[in-house]
Amino acid sequence: MHKARKRFGQHFLHDKNIINRILDVIDPQAEDNLLEIGPGQGALTYPLLRRCGQLTAVELDRDLITLLKQGAQDHGDLELINADILKFSLDDLPSSKHIRIVGNLPYNISTPLMFHLMKSIENIQDMHFMVQKEVALRIVAAENSRDYGRLSVMMQYFCRCQYLFDVAPGSFTPPPKVDSAIIRLSPHPEPVADIGDLALFTSIVKTAFGQRRKTIANALKADVGPDLFDVCNINRRLRAENLQLSDFACLSRTIYKRRYDA
Repeated sequence: MHKARKRFGQHFLHDKNIINRILDVIDPQAEDNLLEIGPGQGALTYPLLRRCGQLTAVELDRDLITLLKQGAQDHGDLELINADILKFSLDDLPSSKHIRIVGNLPYNISTPLMFHLMKSIENIQDMHFMVQKEVALRIVAAENSRDYGRLSVMMQYFCRCQYLFDVAPGSFTPPPKVDSAIIRLSPHPEPVADIGDLALFTSIVKTAFGQRRKTIANALKADVGPDLFDVCNINRRLRAENLQLSDFACLSRTIYKRRYDA
């Protein structure tokens, strides 16, 4: 029996009811290009294989690779990649188009992993993740709420973000100290806002929420001139948490156009 390793953030899902609910919301089809991140002991892997016949999985823990290979023999064709997903490019997959990604994400890397995956967003069809409930709430949060922040704005720029259902600690071995949730991220077919330049937009959002207790004018004073808030019809006394995605997009777009036209 493989013991969960704290350094990998391992909590193995065992609740069959939750597993079936996850399978229902994913609704995997035989023709799907499925990628599982962190298959663990195969709780989702084997049921997915039984439905689709084939699956690619990225697993960091070498000791689990042998176990997964042995367990998959009677279920389907499992291609295992022993790699750190944060250092792995989706372009290196045998088939890197229309990828459907699933995973029970280690909580210590869930946020950086999502930003990492956004680099390949054009190759992704959808994503279904188990994450810490707090992270799920931040991803789907709207402006003027305590959960709203950089993660909310950036994920909602790239994807339609849906909070599907909660998962209690008792569904895992060992049980985590926090509640979990299942989310669905579906990349937008077209950009939801004209941001001008992604690097600039990313920088503005990061800077604004890095000083979220300040007014937006003070938080962004090094990058945004006072007149730009008027151009974008943004009250300078507001804080980052009060601005919509479209407000950040306007600031980024306007700065970019001024730089480009200069």
